[in-house]
Amino acid sequence: MKNIQHPELRTILDLVRWGASRFHQAGLAFGHGTDNAFDEALMLVSHALHLPVQFPEQYLAASVTEEERDAVLAIIRQRIDTRKPAAYLTGEAWFAGLPFYVDERVLVPRSPLAEWIERGFEPWLQPDSIERVLDLCTGSGCIGIACAAHFQHAHVDAVDVSDEALAVARRNVARHGLEDWVRVVASDLFEALEGQRYQLIISNPPYVSAEDMAALPDEYRHEPEIGLAAGDEGLDIVVRILAQAADYLDDDGILVVEVGNSQDMLVECFPDVPFLWLEFERGGHGVFLLDAQQAQQYQTVFKEALI
Repeated sequence: MKNIQHPELRTILDLVRWGASRFHQAGLAFGHGTDNAFDEALMLVSHALHLPVQFPEQYLAASVTEEERDAVLAIIRQRIDTRKPAAYLTGEAWFAGLPFYVDERVLVPRSPLAEWIERGFEPWLQPDSIERVLDLCTGSGCIGIACAAHFQHAHVDAVDVSDEALAVARRNVARHGLEDWVRVVASDLFEALEGQRYQLIISNPPYVSAEDMAALPDEYRHEPEIGLAAGDEGLDIVVRILAQAADYLDDDGILVVEVGNSQDMLVECFPDVPFLWLEFERGGHGVFLLDAQQAQQYQTVFKEALI
């Protein structure tokens, strides 16, 4: 007779609890769509059981078959043994209420920018009047695609320097049927966009400092370094964006950039620039907004920082 592993794990809740306990025991790090062991376990159990991300709570008491239990145990052990973020094991991550295919060619979507995309960046912009959006460092395409999905009339240029990332972005554009609205562009920031103007330039660029890169948990080592590392201070890409953005913004446009833990260093480098730091109801920090006039006013300061 076949030896059944962990026969005491009979229900979905049993498996979620067991997985969370093993994750705590193994000292896993979270931050790629979940921030705790229970939610991470729930995500993986749901995937292994072919359940939607959100299902009725009463399902937790449902019994599982031996085959289902084996599938759950396998993916939980894979998460522990490989230290890969759950999204790479499932091939899917959610952003701004939308599902995206992800693999190790791109970062796992997790930016707090989703909240402001859903809110339409009011009062600085009116969502129904947004027609041109630029998503710099698009990676999986999640930010640009979310903008196209939430802004009814917006055409989006989704830009990245990585051909591997662009392949994933194209897959996600096709997944959401937005080929007529999202243009995927191979470009080193603004290099291939001469003459273009946008009402919204939005970016979640690499912004991790050398010190923070050295301290990252193993989970983050599975993500492409090109999407994380940004020089000693974490500002190499951000300053390049600041130095050029004014040339590509409409007169009433805005620039929105996530800089995460590099916020303090950015303020220290440019103490006179009136960065507006957006607030988040669902958690998040390190995202600034400048309008077109501000970007133009301080462009020389930003350019001098590149020399």
